[in-house]
Amino acid sequence: MTTYGILLFDTAEELDFVGPWEVFTTSAALREGRDSALLLAERPEPVRCAKGMRVLPDHTLDGHPPIDVLLVPGGSGARETEPHNPRVTGWIDAQAARAEWVVGVCTGAFLLHAAGPARGRRVATHRHYEQALTARGDVTVVSDARYVVDGDLLTSQGVSAGIDSTLWLVGRLHGREHARAVRREIQYAPAPPYLADEPLAL
Repeated sequence: MTTYGILLFDTAEELDFVGPWEVFTTSAALREGRDSALLLAERPEPVRCAKGMRVLPDHTLDGHPPIDVLLVPGGSGARETEPHNPRVTGWIDAQAARAEWVVGVCTGAFLLHAAGPARGRRVATHRHYEQALTARGDVTVVSDARYVVDGDLLTSQGVSAGIDSTLWLVGRLHGREHARAVRREIQYAPAPPYLADEPLAL
C-alpha cells in the first residue's frame, strides 16, 4: 500500500497539486483501493489557492496517517515567504526523513530547499524562478529537464510538469504498465493547439 501526502497552503498553485492528485487517485483506483492520496494542511479550514480555488484538507499536519510519498506544490507561498513557517518546514523535514519519496512541483522546490530536503541536491523548478533558487545556494538547478530525479527526491518544472513527474513515479512504484494504464484512464496525451515557443505576433 502507498499513501501519498499532498501538502496544501494558502496560495498553492492549483494544478501543481490537482494534476498529481488525479494521477495518485487514479492509480489508487486501478489498484483497487490499496493506495490513498491525502490532502494535508496546517489547519483544518479550507485553503485558498493561488487562483482562488478553496480546498478542504483531509488532515492537519499533526493528525494524519504515515505517508510514503510527500508532495509539495509551488505557488507564491512556497517561493516568496521568507523566513518560511517553521512549523511547516519542520514538518516537511520530518516527513522527508520517513518517506520513500519526496516530490516537489514547480516552485515547491523553494519550500523543499528551506526545509532541507533539496539542499545539496539537483532539482527542477519553474523556468522563471531558476536563478532565484540558484541564488539561495547549496542547490543545483537543472534547466533543461522537465523533471529531475536525485536519489529519493523528484522535482519538476512548472505546473503541468507535475503530471509527468508523478506518472513517472507511479511507474517506478508500481510498474510501467500500471503507469500507462493510469495515463490511459485520465486520457493524458498532450496535444496543445499552440506551441509555447512560437513568437508572439506584434
